[in-house]
Amino acid sequence: GHLGVQVAALSRFTTAKETTRILAGLKSGAIDIVIGTHRLLSSDVHFKRLGLLVIDEEQRFGVAHKERIKDLRKSVDVLTLSATPIPRTLSLAIGGLRDMSVIRTPPETRRAIRTFVAGRDPTVIKTAIERELGRGGQVYYVHNRIEELYARASELHELVPDARIRVAHGQMSDRELEKTMLEFVDGNADILAATAIIESGLDIPRANTIFIERADNFGLAQLYQIRGRVGRGSERAYCYLLVPPPSELSHEANLRLEALTKHTELGAGFQIATLDMEMRGAGDLLGADQSGVLESVGFELFSEMLEQASSELSGHGKPPEVDPELSVDVEALLPDDYISDVGVRLSLYKRLAGAPDEEEIDRIGLEMTDRFGAVPRSGLALLELMRLKVSLRRLMALGMNATKSTATLHLRADTPLSPERLVPFISAQKERYSLSPDGSITRRSSATPFDHGLAHASRMLDELAQLVT
Repeated sequence: GHLGVQVAALSRFTTAKETTRILAGLKSGAIDIVIGTHRLLSSDVHFKRLGLLVIDEEQRFGVAHKERIKDLRKSVDVLTLSATPIPRTLSLAIGGLRDMSVIRTPPETRRAIRTFVAGRDPTVIKTAIERELGRGGQVYYVHNRIEELYARASELHELVPDARIRVAHGQMSDRELEKTMLEFVDGNADILAATAIIESGLDIPRANTIFIERADNFGLAQLYQIRGRVGRGSERAYCYLLVPPPSELSHEANLRLEALTKHTELGAGFQIATLDMEMRGAGDLLGADQSGVLESVGFELFSEMLEQASSELSGHGKPPEVDPELSVDVEALLPDDYISDVGVRLSLYKRLAGAPDEEEIDRIGLEMTDRFGAVPRSGLALLELMRLKVSLRRLMALGMNATKSTATLHLRADTPLSPERLVPFISAQKERYSLSPDGSITRRSSATPFDHGLAHASRMLDELAQLVT
């Protein structure tokens, strides 16, 4: 380029002629930077004087590649980036054997991916696709059985006849695969039906709905990665894990799905601006600002946390289809000047997320006071936020938005709030309450607004709790 640095790219899509030229350039030193897949770790790749190796998505490399990297480490500086669980390596960093950096800044405007567990219901699929295409977006449909992929593509065509559908899998020729992927990247296709070949490397901000069929057959880290294909821009992204009924799944599969639906909530799902972690797929980083981790390591700690989360969650039966989303205009988090250890903060967030009732949340609050001193304002707000989440689950709410002057509650059809009691209550409180046709309830505070949205949400939920049958 204009900096006088020669850059080359090497992958399975590189032609044989180009590959020969690049290999010669690396050996002679004519090429300064090479970007590539694990093809770069092959034995026929020789460098004149390799100084730095940067590995993105470390969890994608197999044992043989790891050994090759280990050989290189002896003479080369190695920087590893990752945002999903990988065994063994994080403990080396924590033990001080490797340096670790945590990037604490979230990508601007990035939002949590809403994750649902559902059966393969045509109505759900059709509605979600139409919503995504209606806002000018694109859709992934992931199914890991090539022999069924084309049948799925034609089923999708019947559901959404106007959509332009393409199919991608690893048994296609490189040229055909590249052409299909480019069509999708350029926006010339609406739906990409693909195998897990899309797991990493695709960054398409317009694609914000993903279906993963038989999600119970994927490993947890792989599900994170695949889910991480969406939500890469500022639009809210949706992930549907399509699975058979819980009774037909193994215990472990149910735990994986539960951990995945819970772990969207460890980030923007709680509308907490700077949570320690939102477990998401590729490309974002861990830190007190919500979106993953940059590491010179990998992620043993994550695996342990997930195991812990799974065992805690396993007692709660089937996860709710939708965990309520609560959006309030108040900072709710555990600041690092209150609890400096990121692991301890993470563990507390996870325990709060899994707390089944207000009593457990209060217990955790007392424990925090006992261990770390008086809980700061943002920590108290977090505890209150979690209590409200418990109330929202009881009301089978989809979500709630609250400011100091207005609070709106969105309910599921199966809410225990009885219409016989709700309608007269709202009629009697006309100056304060209103009911919209879509079933959401809005409360406006009278002349004196609340201090913040949390207090308003709390008052509204207390008033409505009286109406539960």
